[in-house]
Amino acid sequence: MSISDLYTSGKHKQEMGHFASIVKVAIVDGIITDGEQQLLDRTAKKLNISEEEYKAILKHPEKYPLNPPISYDESIERLYRVTKMIFADGHVDKNQVILLRKTAIALSIPLDNVEKVADEAIHLVMNNNDLDDFTAAIKNVNAV
Repeated sequence: MSISDLYTSGKHKQEMGHFASIVKVAIVDGIITDGEQQLLDRTAKKLNISEEEYKAILKHPEKYPLNPPISYDESIERLYRVTKMIFADGHVDKNQVILLRKTAIALSIPLDNVEKVADEAIHLVMNNNDLDDFTAAIKNVNAV
């Protein structure tokens, strides 16, 4: 096995863990709405999640740990995707916000900034900010 194969498989495991965290947000209320399903389908395609992996993750998302990316910008992009899932069904659930905060911690957001960053993430997505604006605003809020 070459180094590039190892990197690819490690990167793919990261993507599967990220997809599982998005699934957890989608199923926290016990149902997956049409909007959530569409976002899951798009995200799975973007992350190169196979149909078999997709089904396995949907069945048992807790089996896939969130492995944070090395890049800060990638971490913010993951936070963006998870936050978008919260709004896919048109409302924010308390349990979804709790999962968002846990995801932010897993993505290496400092504990003393987690609530502030999560609140800002929700505000930004609620106001239809794109990824670039979201990234800039989160970096500003999370400045240490």
